[in-house]
Amino acid sequence: MNVTEAVNRRKSTRAFRSDPVSDETLRELLITASRSPSGGNVQPWRIYVVNGESMTRFREFITDRDPGMPAYDIYPPSITEPYRTSRFAIGEQMYAAIGVAREDKAGRLAQFAKNLDFFGAPAAFFCFIDRQMGPPQWSDLGMFLQTFMLLAQEAGLDTCAQEAWAVHEPAVSEFVGAPEEQRIFCGMAIGKADTDHPINSVESEREPLDVFAKFV
Repeated sequence: MNVTEAVNRRKSTRAFRSDPVSDETLRELLITASRSPSGGNVQPWRIYVVNGESMTRFREFITDRDPGMPAYDIYPPSITEPYRTSRFAIGEQMYAAIGVAREDKAGRLAQFAKNLDFFGAPAAFFCFIDRQMGPPQWSDLGMFLQTFMLLAQEAGLDTCAQEAWAVHEPAVSEFVGAPEEQRIFCGMAIGKADTDHPINSVESEREPLDVFAKFV
């Protein structure tokens, strides 16, 4: 698989099979992903893996935990166009694929709650960052996460980056033993996609080049 194939195949998987993923595979992917660009070689990502027995314990631990305020603004409070339309369009695509109507609030909440089960993925990690870090280091996290997701594709694995975990920072921090100076950014569900599940048929649209790029 070349890089272009990995980029085009990667998507946010929201229904996984239960096939296990070995710790050794995750170690190799994380080590290679650590070659991601990092300004000043700061390498601000701090990763906590849950897999196998620790995944079982975490699922039991997080059950019935009430969400709190997000650790950061996941989206701008008053997001403007064209970003607002792009955000809502993918949501409508996703719910339509699984037959959940706009007015079905309970159905939408039930789907969102599957974040807490990593959409059934057998393995996952949480990405944290030191609280002293600023926007440049947060962008480093994005590069690390994208590199990991592309490497996962090469290894035959699918992923879903989950900022939804930002509403469970205290609980996640407690479980993984993250120190006070670290804050959560996201989770990453890892496994093999359930290709029979309709939600995985969703293909998000991308803006045409002339919308987001200008040759000067």
